[in-house]
Amino acid sequence: MSSEENIERKEGSQFPAAFAIGAVIVLILAAGAVLISRSIRTAAVAEVSLPFGAPEQAYAPQIHFQNIQMARSTNMLNQEFTYVGGTLSNDGDRTVGGLEATFEFHDPFNQVILRETRQLIVPKTQSLARGGQEPFQIVLEHVPAEWNQQNPTIRVTGLVLQ
Repeated sequence: MSSEENIERKEGSQFPAAFAIGAVIVLILAAGAVLISRSIRTAAVAEVSLPFGAPEQAYAPQIHFQNIQMARSTNMLNQEFTYVGGTLSNDGDRTVGGLEATFEFHDPFNQVILRETRQLIVPKTQSLARGGQEPFQIVLEHVPAEWNQQNPTIRVTGLVLQ
């Protein structure tokens, strides 16, 4: 065996090891990217709760949720999403500068099986004038299979009044 053949065999045997090391590095980078994106999404979702003291509670009955519609969709990864949309109506005499609502899904025994709180009007970026209406839509990733297929109960749980 010549020294050239020996060198070629050594280089050929190093390829699988280098490929495996490269694959491990790519997997580590991908896992890091997933963890970072989840932490960013969690930070974005961790919104500050809006105030809901006596003045806000007294005004809450002036806020109505109308024309509630729901739809379900599945993406290519077979993940199911539930969309809840409708019209938000401010029937009071003040402008709403922020609104947080809680959506409750029930099972056939009327027990709450999912409770999600979302800001429908984000303070300092949106407002809802007195007498005004605004469409809203939220997307939920995990609605339990035990859900009774009825529209969720929607309650105002935070308000910023102007």
